[in-house]
Amino acid sequence: MAKIKYHILVCGGTSCHTSKSEDILKNFQDLIKAKGLDAEVQVIRTGCFGFCEKGPIIKMMPDNTFYTQVKPEDCAEILEEHIIKGKKVDRLLYKKPDAAEFKSDSKQMGLRRKQIRIALRNCGFINPENIDEYIARDGYQALGKVLTELTPEATIEILKKSGLRGRGGGGFPTGLKWEITRAVKADQKYVVCNADEGDPGAFMDRSVLEGDPHTVLEAMAINGYCTGADKGVIYIRAEYPLAVERLKIAMKQAREYGLLGTDILGTGFSFDIEIRYGAGAFVCGEETALIHSMEGLRGEPTVKPPFPSESGFLGKPTNVNNVETYANIPAIILKGSDWYASIGTEKSKGTKVFALAGKINNVGLIEVPMGITLREIIFEIGGGIKNDRKFKAVQTGGPSGGMLTEKDLDTPIDYDNLIAAGSMMGSGGMIVMDEDDCMVAMAKFYLEFTVEESCGKCSPCRIGNKRLFEMLEKVTQGQAVMDDLDKLRNLSHVIKDTSLCGLGQTSPNPVLSSMDNFYHEYLEHVGDKKCRAGSCKSLMQYIINAENCIGCTLCARNCPVDAIAGERKQAHVIDQDKCIKCGACMEKCKFNAIFIK
Repeated sequence: MAKIKYHILVCGGTSCHTSKSEDILKNFQDLIKAKGLDAEVQVIRTGCFGFCEKGPIIKMMPDNTFYTQVKPEDCAEILEEHIIKGKKVDRLLYKKPDAAEFKSDSKQMGLRRKQIRIALRNCGFINPENIDEYIARDGYQALGKVLTELTPEATIEILKKSGLRGRGGGGFPTGLKWEITRAVKADQKYVVCNADEGDPGAFMDRSVLEGDPHTVLEAMAINGYCTGADKGVIYIRAEYPLAVERLKIAMKQAREYGLLGTDILGTGFSFDIEIRYGAGAFVCGEETALIHSMEGLRGEPTVKPPFPSESGFLGKPTNVNNVETYANIPAIILKGSDWYASIGTEKSKGTKVFALAGKINNVGLIEVPMGITLREIIFEIGGGIKNDRKFKAVQTGGPSGGMLTEKDLDTPIDYDNLIAAGSMMGSGGMIVMDEDDCMVAMAKFYLEFTVEESCGKCSPCRIGNKRLFEMLEKVTQGQAVMDDLDKLRNLSHVIKDTSLCGLGQTSPNPVLSSMDNFYHEYLEHVGDKKCRAGSCKSLMQYIINAENCIGCTLCARNCPVDAIAGERKQAHVIDQDKCIKCGACMEKCKFNAIFIK
């Protein structure tokens, strides 16, 4: 049998998938077959490479050439030039926004700099729909090791010594959580994977499930062995159809190989997994609300104790971890607690996956060691701010987090430092903002999300956040007075102190952090009726510069509300009471006579 000389890895993550990566894969397969290269060239669908900004992406192996923004019609050229002639297709190579040269090796790209991939170790390298490829990269060896060489107590001790903390936002020590569940006596226990990723701009868990589903299944089985559970449930939002499809394929394959089900690997240990769907409720990221939703009840949190480890799903002891937490576990078992603990900071070990988004050049998925600074992430890995604009803030922790500014750029990122800076780790969303973003409007955006997602069970969250949002609307519409700013801050603290669950307790964070760091913008909105970023529509004014206006009447003819008046060949004027700030006049003006004040 001839040896495969080239592998063409085609990104099959959601972002590339929606940009016709499946057409690219099929085109390569058809072309390879037509040219009789089947024995030498193999095309593989992978998970997310991480560089979502430049998809669809393909990677040529073994020379590690990285092609970006590939179209289906590029396949013939790549095959002819790269495979047959041995020449790189320069126009498809990555090029930094501020540089002239192309980068052909993915390791040279800024997005890959300073990354350590543990949870994402297989994403972009293997076909997620082929269990053999997972096994070839040490897949299911950790499960085999714990079942044949380690006791549940010894396995839990490895996790405790590793320092792994829950990656879903709470940061609770994983090994301790497993130990607590194991200690509870019950006739039935459950292991749950929280794949209900709801933060705006977050796609970490989805990418792991799409690119490496077997690592989660393996870790859940290890959890079951350690805690005494024989049943697992993956709670995933129905809006992740590709992740669901690949999970189902992976579960079927694992059962066929005897890695899920009864008597796994002939050890007498039995464990199987089912999938349950969420309807996209953000509050169901909280474990008690998630459990109620799994039971077919309304997704509402309950007061703890009892904790799910004592009384969870169907009233039985239940251990809940999120996708990223599970993705770390097989590697820790195989490489040891000392190896994992050597990465990161004293209190935050290992790595963290972030979804880097917003006004940044390299949008995508990254995995970095704990302790790295925001400056390194934004300006080295992220490639800096788009269009050479000035960095203004970064929101970490999603709607529950806070806005960090230039003064925080050199803060080492870990659980404790982010909380001290007025934000939080959260599940890993990181949205970068530039000088054109209004911080008051951003706080309102996040609060609108939490108002919509509140389950309504407790009054501070249900009513308090609604009142907060109304106050912010007054500020952005130029209708607030100075007393409203004091009310805004006071009510935020009341909501934090009295809400039932983490959603309500953290929902005012964007408001408080933006007031702490950008209070001058609040004062401008209230006192001067001005939005310096020009994004609060009610505070904008379109003005005609009389010196530049030649009276062509083009602006007046395109105004939908007849707010512009003036004689032909004379300077025109905009009636601010009639103007609806649609911008049609500015768009049509050919003489730069209209500006925003």
